[in-house]
Amino acid sequence: MRVFHTVEAVDPPLPQSVLTIGNFDGVHRAHQQIIAQAGLYAANTGGPVVVMTFDPHPMRIVAPARAPAALQTQEEKLECLREAGADVVVIAKSEPALLGLSADEFVEDVIRKRFHPTHIVEGPSFGFGRGRQGTPAMLGQLAAAFDCMVHIVEPVKIQLEDGDSQMVSSSLIRQLIQNGKVHRAALCLGRPFTLTGRVVEGDKRGRTIGFPTLNLHVPDEMIIPGDGVYAGRTVIDERPLLCAISIGARPTFGVQSHAVEVHVLDFEADLYGATVRIQFDRILREQKAFDGAQSLVRQLECDVAAVRSGAVGPNEDKGSLEG
Repeated sequence: MRVFHTVEAVDPPLPQSVLTIGNFDGVHRAHQQIIAQAGLYAANTGGPVVVMTFDPHPMRIVAPARAPAALQTQEEKLECLREAGADVVVIAKSEPALLGLSADEFVEDVIRKRFHPTHIVEGPSFGFGRGRQGTPAMLGQLAAAFDCMVHIVEPVKIQLEDGDSQMVSSSLIRQLIQNGKVHRAALCLGRPFTLTGRVVEGDKRGRTIGFPTLNLHVPDEMIIPGDGVYAGRTVIDERPLLCAISIGARPTFGVQSHAVEVHVLDFEADLYGATVRIQFDRILREQKAFDGAQSLVRQLECDVAAVRSGAVGPNEDKGSLEG
């Protein structure tokens, strides 16, 4: 997969390209469906599947206070786009000059000038140009002028136990993760939600009670699941190891600062400074204060047993994909 780190680097244009544009945060199932559809058109034209995405998220430039937390790092996004079928990824810099283009200017100066696409594939909520003034219908009209066809892919929906359904989107996945519903988030993502962080020195209290932890520093822009204790796994030396993940304060010891702590089962080593990825499988329980270290240890023993057994916590609900 080729990666261009600016739009301007796409010179000369990519011939016969099949293009899709968006933030692609999470590269979830709806994104995967769009890229798969683009692949079908590319198979007929012989051109590449081209994904144009943005760095940082445009909202961090136009309205920083309302910018959403990121579901994955840039490196993880590129990895997921490659797995989804992208041949080329163009990372557009979210700068005022680009974001200030009108819908007409964006089509002419970016899409037509840089890509010469034969097909453009998007979702029904796609917006482009200054203030997202461009609509899929407008894109179809503008693209017809240079013999490019625009295709709108139907949304992917998640079916809930109560019979209700919701459209899969990055916003929905953020909501699920923040509410601790990592199992449903994984259903939308098509894989477990993963949190990447650097191992930093903690207060080492876990060692004193027999449950040493990796303390993760997570970049401020990344989303962190809601407070609770989760079952998951982390890959260390190419080995996937079960782990219990604690997110939140440590009320039993009167510590109110927020922390992400990972107890890796059957593993002891010094990983200070290392970057690790933690996969979340399911939530086990809420955070709560215990009446002392012994009570906490008994609960941690139960948590570890639940991780080993694959037991689902009482706060996790189920769902399925429609279609």
